[in-house]
Amino acid sequence: MTHSNLALDMRRQEEPANGERASYAYRDMDLLRFTTAGSVDDGKSTLIGRLLYDTKSIFEDQIEAIHVASKRRGDHTFDLALLTDGLRAEREQKITIDVAYRYFATPRRKFIIADTPGHIQYTRNMVTGASTADLAIVLVDARHGVLTQSKRHGFIAALLGIPHVLVAVNKMDLVDWSEEVYRGIVEEYSAFAQKLDIQNLVFIPISALKGDNVVDRSEKMPWYEGGTLLHQLETVNVGADRNLLDFRFPVQYVIRPHQDFRGFAGRVVSGTIRPGEEVVALPSGIPSRVREVATYDGPLEEAAAGDAVVITLEDEIDISRGDMIVRKNNVPTVDARFEAMLCWMGDTPMDRSIPYVIMQTTRTTKGIVGRLVYRIDVDTLHREDAETLALNEIGRVEITTAQPLFFDPYRANRSTGSFVVVDPFTHVTVAAGMIRGTVQTAERLRPELRAGRPVSPNVVRPAAGVPRAEREARNGHQAAVVWLTGLSGSGKSTIAHEVERRLFEVGCQTAVLDGDELRHGLCGDLAFSAADRHENIRRVGEVARLLFERGAIVICPLVSPFRDDRDRARTLLPGGRFIEVHVQCDIDECRRRDPKGLYARADRGEIPEFTGVASPYEPPESPELVLDTQALSQEQAVENILEYLRSQGIIAG
Repeated sequence: MTHSNLALDMRRQEEPANGERASYAYRDMDLLRFTTAGSVDDGKSTLIGRLLYDTKSIFEDQIEAIHVASKRRGDHTFDLALLTDGLRAEREQKITIDVAYRYFATPRRKFIIADTPGHIQYTRNMVTGASTADLAIVLVDARHGVLTQSKRHGFIAALLGIPHVLVAVNKMDLVDWSEEVYRGIVEEYSAFAQKLDIQNLVFIPISALKGDNVVDRSEKMPWYEGGTLLHQLETVNVGADRNLLDFRFPVQYVIRPHQDFRGFAGRVVSGTIRPGEEVVALPSGIPSRVREVATYDGPLEEAAAGDAVVITLEDEIDISRGDMIVRKNNVPTVDARFEAMLCWMGDTPMDRSIPYVIMQTTRTTKGIVGRLVYRIDVDTLHREDAETLALNEIGRVEITTAQPLFFDPYRANRSTGSFVVVDPFTHVTVAAGMIRGTVQTAERLRPELRAGRPVSPNVVRPAAGVPRAEREARNGHQAAVVWLTGLSGSGKSTIAHEVERRLFEVGCQTAVLDGDELRHGLCGDLAFSAADRHENIRRVGEVARLLFERGAIVICPLVSPFRDDRDRARTLLPGGRFIEVHVQCDIDECRRRDPKGLYARADRGEIPEFTGVASPYEPPESPELVLDTQALSQEQAVENILEYLRSQGIIAG
C-alpha cells in the first residue's frame, strides 16, 4: 500500500464522496500531545519512526530519502530513526541534539510528538518538550534496566504535572523476549515512582525496531496481556486532566478598528465563558459583564480552553496586553512575591543579583530570585542546601517581581502557574518555572520559623512529665504520625481505621484523627474557605503532635488539599516521624464511589468549594507512600503502610 499522509487516507476512507465533510471531522478530532524521553540510544527516534511508518503517516518520497540516507551511511537496512533525525549533524554523529516535533493521526485521535534527547546535559530540552504534554513516554533499554536518566525523566514528568506516564521497555528482542527481565524493570521503576506524583503509570514491553507491541500486538510475548503502545495513546483519557473550572483569559492584544468597537483578543487558557457573565479585569479589579465572544467565523455562545477569541465588555475599561479577564467570583492570586520550582536551562549559573525578565501568560516584568530554598538532587530526590542553580539543576526559589502576576498554583492550572525566565542581556531563556504559591504562605511553614507560630500571651510551655522516649520504650514501638491525604472517596478513612485495628491487635498505642469526626467538634466552627481549611489542618496538626509526644502512632485521614498545610504539619515533628501517604484515586472513580453523596451535592451547588469540583487539590510532591486504590485492594493498601512502618523501625518487624 502506498504510504501517504494519513489525514488524506482518512478523508478517502470516511467520506469518499465528500472530502469537505471529512476535513471538518479531521479538524475536530481529539488531540493528544505527548513527549518521548530516555537515555542515549534507548530507541526514541526509532520508536517515533515506527509509529509514523506503521500508521502510514509519511510520504513515499520521504521513505525514498531515508533509503538513500541509510545507504550513504553504509546501512543497507531501513533506518526508522532517520524519520525524526532531521539534521545532518545528527545523522553523522548518530545522536539527536534538539527537540523535534512530529505530527500524525489515526482514525481515533491526532497526535503531536516532542522527541526529547536523553543526554544528561539536555535535561532542559525535556522540560521544553514536556511542558505542554498530556502524556510522557519514558523509554528503558531492556538490556541496561532502569538508569539514572530514566529516573530523571520520570521525576521531570511528575514535576511538570504530566498526568500519564508510559514506560516503554524497549529492545525486548535483544533479551530474548524475557518476561523476567521485563518484570524486574517494572518492579524497580514502580518502587521509584512511588515517591512521585504520577496519576497514571503504565508499562509496555516493546521492540521499536521490530514493531512488536508498538502498533500491532506481538506474538513473541504471549505472557504480556495488555494493549499496544498505540492503543494506549489512542484511548488514554486526557479530558479529565484539563482545568475546565477556572476561567482565565490573558489579554494578548486590544483591537480597536474604530471608536465604536473595543475588543480584547487572546486565548482562553482554562475554563469557559459565555456572553452575559460577570467578569473583572486584573490588575484593576474593575467589574463588567461580557457583551460578546467573537471569532472570525462569528460570535460564540460559549468559549472554552484553547479557543482564540475576541471578548467585548459592556463597560469601557482600560485593559491592555498582559492584563487578565477572569470571572468575578473566581479570581487567581495577584501578587509580586511567590515561590516556585525552577529548572535552570542557562549555561551560566543563576545570579540572584540580576533582575531577570519574567514572562508569564502574556505578562512581562522584571524579577529577582531572592532566595534559593533548596536544590533537588534529581537522582535521589533529596533536598540539599545550595547557593545557586547551574545548567539542568532544579530547585525551589522565592521570586519578587516589579509588577504583580496573576497566577494559580501550577498543580491547579498549568497555564497560569508556569513562567519562563529570560536573561536581560542575551535575551536567552535561562529557566522554566512552576509556581507553588505566595511567599507569605510558605514563610509560615518553614522549620526555622516554626517558633513563630501563634502562641497565646503570657504562656510558658510545660516540661513533659513522662518523656516520649520512656513512653516508646514501654509501648515497644516508636511514635509517628501517618497522614493520609487524597480526594473524598479515595478510601482514606477505610484504610486508616483498618491500619489502627491491625496495630491495636499487636499492642500498639494508636489514635485516629478522622477529618469528619473532628469537624463535629474541635473544628465544628470552620467552613471550607481556603482560610478555614488552613486553620482546620493547623488544629489537626497540633493535636497530632500532642498525641505523638504521648508515644502514640497517630493516623490522620484528611483530604487536606493544600500542600503547604501538610508541609506545616510535617515541621511539627522530628525528621522521619511524619509519614505522608497519598491515597491516589482518579476523580472519576471517586465520583463513581461517592459513598456519602458529596460529589452529587457539589455538582448541584449544595456544597460550595468542594475539593475536586470547585476547589483544587494539590497532590504531594514527594510522599513517603503512594497508594493507588484503583489498583490495590484494601488489604494490600493496609499492608503497604504496615510494611513501611516496619522498614523504618516504627514498629517491630
